[in-house]
Amino acid sequence: MDKEKELPKRKHTRLQNFDYSTTGAYFITICTQNRQCALSKVVGRGQARNPQSSLYSLRRTPRAPAETNGIEYTSLGKIAERQLLLLEERYPFLSVDQYVIMPNHIHVILILDNQTAGASPRPTVMDIVCAFKSLTTRECKKDGFQGSLFQTSFYDHVIRDREDYEKRVKYIEENPMRWYYDELFVEE
Repeated sequence: MDKEKELPKRKHTRLQNFDYSTTGAYFITICTQNRQCALSKVVGRGQARNPQSSLYSLRRTPRAPAETNGIEYTSLGKIAERQLLLLEERYPFLSVDQYVIMPNHIHVILILDNQTAGASPRPTVMDIVCAFKSLTTRECKKDGFQGSLFQTSFYDHVIRDREDYEKRVKYIEENPMRWYYDELFVEE
């Protein structure tokens, strides 16, 4: 095969020998296909939406409408937020802790508490993210969207301790303010 036509080798980003169905906090980044700015528009400085954390019992401001945090959702972004929050009903052991829906990516901290999971085998973070992407894409297609909404894979980081958690929360909160300098920024 011609070297120019070879596809790049896929890198496995997951930790080797780590059980992604175990209790813990996970920082996830999901990007749209080709970084298309389809989910929202950053219109000012703002903060992420922060429900209470079930793992670290941190008290933060309650969720606010998207318009008050410097982000205006598109119809697809509203669908993505609804599907993200519905994950808690689909998986009773899951908490959607912190999140921000940017124009072409989503940052979210998922907290798994498998003491109440009851499922055998327990769904992994990958299963949960795949369900979110699939359900969101299906609902967006009902709304008239054509094509692939999300990239195939996603970035994950296993949160190791409170300091690591606080660092990820700060990153999520400041993401709208840093949008134009973000590595995922694409000119709209």
